[in-house]
Amino acid sequence: QVQLVESGGGLVQAGDSLRLSCAVSGRTFSNYRIAWFRQAPGKEREFVAAIRWSGGNPYSADSVKGRFTISRDNAKNTVYLQMDSLKPEDTAVYYCAAGLGGTTQSAYADWGQGTQVTISS
Repeated sequence: QVQLVESGGGLVQAGDSLRLSCAVSGRTFSNYRIAWFRQAPGKEREFVAAIRWSGGNPYSADSVKGRFTISRDNAKNTVYLQMDSLKPEDTAVYYCAAGLGGTTQSAYADWGQGTQVTISS
C-alpha cells in the first residue's frame, strides 16, 4: 500500500500561483504513476496530471496544459503540482493518487486526503 499526503492548498487570487506537494511513502514500484485529480463542488472528480514514479513521461489534461506542471523530487519522495495563471474555475479539492496510470480514477488504488484550492476572481 502507498501512503500519500497532500499539502500546499490555500486561497489565492486569479492569476496567482500555488505549488501543491504530495509526499509519498510505502510500497511503490518503478512502473507506478503518481497523479493529481481535482473535484469541484457538484462536479465529478477529474484528471489533472500524472508522472511516472521514476520521474519521466509527465502528461496533463488539456484544461491545464501550459499552466500546470507536474514534477518529482527523487530525494524527497515528493511529487509537485506547480499551478500558474490560476483561474476561478481551478477551485477544487486536489487529490494525489498512486497506481498504474491513465486518466481514470479506477486506475489508481491509493489516494491522499485532498487539499483545498480556492481561487478568487
